Amino acid sequence: MKRRALFVFVLAFVFGLALIAPTAMAKDMTAKEMVTTAKQNITEVSVSDAKALLDKGGYIFLDVRTSKEFKMGHIPGAMHLARGLLEFKIAKAVPDKNANIIVYCKSGGRGSLATYTLGQMGYNVKNMDGGWKAWEKAGYPIE
Repeated sequence: MKRRALFVFVLAFVFGLALIAPTAMAKDMTAKEMVTTAKQNITEVSVSDAKALLDKGGYIFLDVRTSKEFKMGHIPGAMHLARGLLEFKIAKAVPDKNANIIVYCKSGGRGSLATYTLGQMGYNVKNMDGGWKAWEKAGYPIE
């Protein structure tokens, strides 16, 4: 019985370390490293695939840039939630976690972080590689 209790204790301790370790490591990461880590854990779509999905319909395009950036131009029909408020406002803006969401920002960093976060929250989400800059460069429509 003592062995079993010791085993359970050791297992709980190791599991606790596994939960704490990612948080501790994040404290030493730069923004660039955080984006790289996020990109390794998300699904990205090319700008041309994103355009095809926009044309197909059934996708929410979520712009996570600032309000000022959004007002200067965005993908037609895109929803705006600034990256800084995303976690607090997404449940009301998109109550269905199974909705198809394509996230974008200016060039991909904030979009990658937002996509990672939304994935952690249980959303069905992909990041548009290259962001708004790639969309504009491709000559796709804007509002």
